[in-house]
Amino acid sequence: MLTTASRAEQDQEVAGATRRMLVEMMRTADGRRLVMDVLPAAFPWVRYLPAHETRQFAIELAKALGAAAALENTAAIAQLLAEWRHTAEVYADPELHATLTTDSRADHGPVPETAAP
Repeated sequence: MLTTASRAEQDQEVAGATRRMLVEMMRTADGRRLVMDVLPAAFPWVRYLPAHETRQFAIELAKALGAAAALENTAAIAQLLAEWRHTAEVYADPELHATLTTDSRADHGPVPETAAP
């Protein structure tokens, strides 16, 4: 995508302002409640997370947004969102969740060797 330098700078400024606003909202009880209320609309997969995990996601997101605003780099936010989305996918699949959270120490035998290419 081609864009002008001034347009990219404007986009960065708007994104930074939005990040800073959300971080500041998370500093107040009313702001945290508001953020928790809007998370399912902004990230529909949050509905699959238990309440304590949703709170943890909100906390981690606010911290990552604050750091990203300071660095002007959103890579860590993208990674955080991907990780939490995958966590929600696990909670959305009861069979997968049970498999991943069961403390199974059963011996399934030796791992077969793979053929050399």
